[in-house]
Amino acid sequence: MRYLEITVPKGKRRAVLDILEEEGVDYVVSDETSGREYTAVVRFPVPTQAVEPLLDRLKRTGVGDEARVVVINAETVLSEGFATLQERYSYGGQTSARTSRQVLRTKADELTPPFPIYAVMLLISAVVATAGLLADSPAVVIGAMVIAPLLGPALAANIGIVTGDARLTSTGFRYQLVGVGLVVTASITLAVLARLAGLEPAGVDIVVATELEERVAPNLFSLAVALGAGIAGILSLTRGFSEAIVGVMIAAALIPPSAAVGITVAWGMSGAAIGAALLVIVNLLSLNLAALATLWVAGYRPQGLFEVSPTRTPTYTYAAIFGVGLLVLTVPLASVTLLDFHTTELESTTEAEVEGVLTDPRYDEFETEDIVIELDGNYPIQSIDRIVVTVSSQRAGPEPGLVDQLYREISPHTDDPIVVEVQYVVAEERGRTEQGDTTNGQETDVQDGPLRVSRAVDLTAGRPFSVRGAPS
Repeated sequence: MRYLEITVPKGKRRAVLDILEEEGVDYVVSDETSGREYTAVVRFPVPTQAVEPLLDRLKRTGVGDEARVVVINAETVLSEGFATLQERYSYGGQTSARTSRQVLRTKADELTPPFPIYAVMLLISAVVATAGLLADSPAVVIGAMVIAPLLGPALAANIGIVTGDARLTSTGFRYQLVGVGLVVTASITLAVLARLAGLEPAGVDIVVATELEERVAPNLFSLAVALGAGIAGILSLTRGFSEAIVGVMIAAALIPPSAAVGITVAWGMSGAAIGAALLVIVNLLSLNLAALATLWVAGYRPQGLFEVSPTRTPTYTYAAIFGVGLLVLTVPLASVTLLDFHTTELESTTEAEVEGVLTDPRYDEFETEDIVIELDGNYPIQSIDRIVVTVSSQRAGPEPGLVDQLYREISPHTDDPIVVEVQYVVAEERGRTEQGDTTNGQETDVQDGPLRVSRAVDLTAGRPFSVRGAPS
């Protein structure tokens, strides 16, 4: 419930009181004696559901444009008249309600910090996120999300759109774009310093070695985070849920991908940088589209006959921009998703084919150790490069004909020009290394370590590569 205080301008006192009496509101009136253009101050409690329609009605009479309105949370109201009013505004038996449109604007403003504070907090978040990604530390990356002040700007823009507040819209979009730019710039700077300082070893695939892989080759499932964050963010403001938790969710959609852009740029990986940037843009569009749609469906727009039109057109325009942009940019995400499905299917099929081949009596001594589908690393849209099959046996050396037979069984399941590689793992052990363990009364230790031997065949040409072997 809310407690409203309206300072009534001259000539509007009777109009305000007539509306309150028609609504059945219990009010008190006191004269305004400051000598300014106001004549009275009216105070009254109303159910939360009644705030928005009551203020809309006052505005349509011309009172709302000149009056000063203060809305305060009220803990308890003991009044038979208020109970009747609460029952009247209890839609479907629900006494709790959404936040009024007027209060929603204020909350969005409050959640958008002053720009200097916003910039400093984002720079700190960018440094922490970049360090977490380079260190491959999920806990540090989560910490970066917690301190990122992105909730207010992400929601303010769309609240401004549906309520016709151009200032709020402009501030929200400006904060979002500048914020992402700050994170990317800070991440590039820190990643370059890390490379110059030798904190990351040269020759290492930084994408594979860190938490970047899922962010430089995003799939359609990446949309779920941003879409869910947009919906949850609006619900947190309108229904009183925890904004802090939702803020972390919004940061999860924007901070790590933006930091990934900076790291891959610093490493000179243009394809990976494009993939991460694609994810950032898609998440921004998804977040705003979800927030805008949730607000409009929930009815957060001017309700009067002449007030719907001014906001309807901008809302549809922005929704179209977000939607079309999202559809275009999700094409590469769909390609990555299809590749993921194909890779999973091929891995399962390869496993079955390998098991089938090894049932041949000639290969009784071999057992499957591992099957890996390796991609070519051409981000953001990769392709299958090779299939690595690891088998173990008790003797060293490759088995003649095994790799060729695996080629014949696996090749029909893919159209990609790939390489199949069979790795042979041989291990021999004598004695034990435990303290005091003996063999024939003598302490012994391991005499021979595992031996890895590999042989590869190019499936496109069917010619074997040279056999490679090295103790490990």
